[in-house]
Amino acid sequence: MQKPSLIIGKKQLVLSCLTVLLAVAVYINYSYTRSDLTAVQTTPVTELEQNTPHYGDTEFVSAEPDPSADYFAKARLEKSASRDEAVQTLQTMIGGGDVTEDEAVTAALNAAEVASLIEHEGTIESLIKSQGFSDCVVYLDGNTAKVVVRTDGLDASGAAMIKETILEEVSIPAENIRIFEVK
Repeated sequence: MQKPSLIIGKKQLVLSCLTVLLAVAVYINYSYTRSDLTAVQTTPVTELEQNTPHYGDTEFVSAEPDPSADYFAKARLEKSASRDEAVQTLQTMIGGGDVTEDEAVTAALNAAEVASLIEHEGTIESLIKSQGFSDCVVYLDGNTAKVVVRTDGLDASGAAMIKETILEEVSIPAENIRIFEVK
């Protein structure tokens, strides 16, 4: 049996230094936390109970649905359905076996245009919402843009902001941009 060695190696030195550093860090944290707790002002429980909602409290809200929100949900659903139908039609045209090469190229170009319009519609809707309008739906085709926006009163500056947003995103003549208001 060997006697235990009293030689302190590098590993033991590093381990003891890290232990001392950890103990110092815990002490400093404890001392700062303890002093912060004594500095906190206490508020009587009765004042907190009056101002703070409690778990399980109920809040009454209007049971009537917002008709304009319903309009925008239906409009988005109809737009999505019509776009899906157009994409499906283009896919069947491209995938059909009896399609000439020119028809396939035309269908591919139309599919790319539809994808571009969908992307531009989403971008324009996001930009219009970022300008302070609560909700909107944008319809784009090759030459026209139609925007349905929820607002309590669309003034000339709001309409100009919407037109400018559309003109920055797509190249459509300004006279072909129509803005509709839903309250």
